[in-house]
Amino acid sequence: MKPREQFLDAAAALMGEAGSGNASGDGKREPQRFRTIWISDIHLGTTGCQAERLLEFLRATESETLYLVGDIIDGWQLRRRWYWDQSHNNVVQTVLKKAKKGTNVVFVPGNHDEVVRQFIDLDFGGIKIRDELVHVTADGRRMLVLHGDRFDGVIACAKWLAYVGDSLYTMILKFNQWFNSWRARAGLPYWSLSQYLKSKVKNAVNYISSFEDALADEARKRGLDGVICGHIHKPEIRDIGGVTYCNDGDWVESLSALVEDADGVLRLVTWQEIMQNRKAARVKPVPEMALTA
Repeated sequence: MKPREQFLDAAAALMGEAGSGNASGDGKREPQRFRTIWISDIHLGTTGCQAERLLEFLRATESETLYLVGDIIDGWQLRRRWYWDQSHNNVVQTVLKKAKKGTNVVFVPGNHDEVVRQFIDLDFGGIKIRDELVHVTADGRRMLVLHGDRFDGVIACAKWLAYVGDSLYTMILKFNQWFNSWRARAGLPYWSLSQYLKSKVKNAVNYISSFEDALADEARKRGLDGVICGHIHKPEIRDIGGVTYCNDGDWVESLSALVEDADGVLRLVTWQEIMQNRKAARVKPVPEMALTA
């Protein structure tokens, strides 16, 4: 069977399994609520995917709308070698369960899951598949939502180079996974090697800056207030010439998401922050002892 058919068969099987796995989180504690959540670059189907941490995040949060902003499933890696852990099933099941319970789930495919682009404007299992769209925040700002890969010169002009870079990146992520396992045993917090390397390499910094400027310029041309994207695995919110540029990050390195509060404020959150908030919510204050005479 060809990789594309394997991919589609697996996706169909997962749709059928919605609600049948062990993806139900514990309902004992109230989740943190947002108006909107954007996540991208999960890369299900790779060993670098932080699926267990993403599951904790999804179970600890709720939103009216959940945007999946591309590279949710890594078709590039699955074509090379089939890998699909149970935790990856659980992520899909959890998202489908949210859609079934009333969350507006929108999937905007990226370059790694570009096979899904043949289903643009269709709905599957309560999930809307869209190429791009405009999100209106609670305070009235109009934000372009798209993955962003078509503004990447490497993807657009030299796809073979992107594949080579992807293989090298996968090797770095494997080392990063081993390194953070060691840090966890030593009681140290999560740290991203690849993010650190990117911040130190001049060409990478210039590439990221050019990508961000290109996305902001596209929103400006359309008369929009901002843009929300993924693709480059660098969480960011900043003003670029009067346009609000937002990147929700990823779930192989930064473990981050973009969220919108009830009043329309956009901010970045991380898995660490959400888990710390959840842990703090478990701690009940000790009632003061009544003073006796």
